[in-house]
Amino acid sequence: MSAIIEMSPGATGAVRESQSSDLPRFEVRFARNEEEILESQRLRYRIFAGEMGAQIDGGAEGVDRDQYDPWCSHLLVLDTQNGRLVACTRLLTDDKAPNAGGFYSSGEFDLAMLDALPGRVAEIGRTCVDAEYRSGAVIATLWQGIAAHVMTHGFDYLFGCASIGLEDGGAQAHAILQQIRGKYLSPDYQRVRPYYPLPAVDGTLAEKVRMPPLLKAYVSLGAKACGEAYWDREFNCADVFMLLNVTDLNPRYARHFLERAAGSVQTLAAGHA
Repeated sequence: MSAIIEMSPGATGAVRESQSSDLPRFEVRFARNEEEILESQRLRYRIFAGEMGAQIDGGAEGVDRDQYDPWCSHLLVLDTQNGRLVACTRLLTDDKAPNAGGFYSSGEFDLAMLDALPGRVAEIGRTCVDAEYRSGAVIATLWQGIAAHVMTHGFDYLFGCASIGLEDGGAQAHAILQQIRGKYLSPDYQRVRPYYPLPAVDGTLAEKVRMPPLLKAYVSLGAKACGEAYWDREFNCADVFMLLNVTDLNPRYARHFLERAAGSVQTLAAGHA
């Protein structure tokens, strides 16, 4: 499950500059200590449980915490004007996943096809953005951090779940999935099987398709959907398993992300716990 991130209309992927200095408005780096990881878990709880109504036992602290967190690298986006954590995601790499009992996505999909992929793989998950900062600039900054991690460690594939809300009973989700089947499906040998497929929708499909920003970002980068969606009843959403072959990165976006990411590599390395 990943958050359904709503971006402001007309937002661009360029990172906005601060009005008061020459520093970039947003900084991306890995969490440096347990307190910063805890802060990201609190942000996740506010988005998942507070906004989306997910059934999460956050305890008195109000945190979203699971068995995968100790084995993940937690990527943060901070507002440089006030130091506020505004977005986060986590990366679980192929060498750490066995310690966590596998990848998070393995609880939703049969991931047997991953074993046949050549090279290194990493999972992106638990992505969320503070409600006051849902702009293209924040999303772009987050992806620059991911790209820097890819460059540093030589990953060949990135994957993760992009979510579609089911508040309308599934009409929008099925319309989006129909569009995905026509344009963005992976080859047959890269398919995964959902353990609980999304049920058929009652009535007609939504006429206007509005792809969630995280899913839109995946397809814009060149990622493919690896089959039918998983029905996440806990979060009331449909999860689409997305796979990005780094060599297939859309050239239009590759230059943008990777050039900026080159400047982020040193920062990420310095802040990587």
